[in-house]
Amino acid sequence: MNATADSPPPLLALRGIVKKFTGVTALTGVDFTVRAGEIHALLGENGAGKSTLIKVLTGVYPPDGGEMRLAGAAIRPRSPKDAETLGISTVYQEVNLIPTLSVAENIGLGRQRSFLGLLNWRALRRHAREALARLDLECDVDAELGALPLAWQQMVAIARALDLRAKLLVLDEPTASLDEKEVAELFRIMRRLRAEGLGIVFVTHFLDQVYAVSDRITILRNGELVGEYPAAELPRLALVSKMLGREVRDEEGRTTRDEPAAKAVEPSAAPLLEVRNLGRRGALHSLNFALRAGEVTGLAGLLGSGRTETARLLFGIDRADSGDISVRGAPVRFASPRQAIRHGLAFCSEDRKTEGILPNLSVRENIIFALQAKRGAWRILARAEQDRLAAHYIQALRIKTPGPEVPVKNLSGGNQQKVLLARWLATQPALIILDEPTRGIDVGAKAEIEQLIAKLRGEGLAVLFISSEIEEVVRTSTRVIVLRERRWAAELAGAEIELPRLLRLMAGGSAA
Repeated sequence: MNATADSPPPLLALRGIVKKFTGVTALTGVDFTVRAGEIHALLGENGAGKSTLIKVLTGVYPPDGGEMRLAGAAIRPRSPKDAETLGISTVYQEVNLIPTLSVAENIGLGRQRSFLGLLNWRALRRHAREALARLDLECDVDAELGALPLAWQQMVAIARALDLRAKLLVLDEPTASLDEKEVAELFRIMRRLRAEGLGIVFVTHFLDQVYAVSDRITILRNGELVGEYPAAELPRLALVSKMLGREVRDEEGRTTRDEPAAKAVEPSAAPLLEVRNLGRRGALHSLNFALRAGEVTGLAGLLGSGRTETARLLFGIDRADSGDISVRGAPVRFASPRQAIRHGLAFCSEDRKTEGILPNLSVRENIIFALQAKRGAWRILARAEQDRLAAHYIQALRIKTPGPEVPVKNLSGGNQQKVLLARWLATQPALIILDEPTRGIDVGAKAEIEQLIAKLRGEGLAVLFISSEIEEVVRTSTRVIVLRERRWAAELAGAEIELPRLLRLMAGGSAA
């Protein structure tokens, strides 16, 4: 859209942006427009080019083509600091501040005024309070940042970002680790900033949040612009179809259905794994349940209910203080994950970055890692077999990578998650524990992982599926165990698995 004599230029206008890396074109002639006083959602599958576009905008990467204008003036930021000086500030999903410093020190970091090398602490504190007041926030500015809840750390990061009189605020996955109340508070602040005339770029994977707060939506796919749309005029199914590049209908749109289809209850069978009175002091209290082959068992509960703690006990990462575990009817006691692997268990951690991928190793090396560990140091997997396994799983899981020797850190989050799944599938497990396997990945990758889980179930694997997105649990599970306050609360199966009932049980109500 071109500015006319009667209309000012848009706050941000990116035109024909091109970015190339070795062997890969990440952005191909992308246009992106943000107006003052607007919340503009930037959406697309992992690998669509969102992060690359943001990094070009904020000076992390130089563009290889195209032009950028801010309030009508041509810009070319050469670093994030340069972008901040121009009025473009970014807040990332992972708060990039210093947790051991105070709130005031973080807000003023690198901007403190000093005299003869001495800081004016009174001015620093006053300045921090003023920055927080702009967001209608009050907190102890002398408090250590790391001692505050994550939501407050996020707010401090936003206060710091606005401290340079930003014109454009980029929020990259700001709600990924927030609960509903914290998200509502963030949205209140975003609406307030919009009313003040700020332009806000909102990058998220949560479609409900897109429609709750966004004015316009831009969709990217495979590094190209799909289109820009008013949020109120783009139905959810149409949005998902544009992101995926294929038609999604109510009957097949697993990622967008509001009502689950009734599921047939699996015939009873001998448990693959069974726990009796399993507990760990301060973490879990006397759990009893069974996991069966050919069944997806969802583990549902509010934050702190004990979902991840259960997974860690089953896989031998943590030690139980009480209770028993049996595999195929035989009692076991896992002293380490290695022993769990030898009994046919696999575990994808919720912390993909620090407990999952080996970032500097290749896709191939990441895929064969667990299998090689299972075989031991003296039974080295032949390189030809490594190549075969990597090629097989890259194709089977549709991992988007230029090749098997590319460092896994260069892949998008969704494709990194698929590499982790491939790693464990290569060990041919009988039971796979998936802790938040779709966290931080796009709608298309979520749908593919859900379909893969269904395929694994059909092949006879037992799957323990943990997700904080309850709709995913409803869609994916054939049986659901509900945890509440670190205890077993209920178990649902088949057609009993309904969203309202599950939410009531999680909140402490009855199943009726």
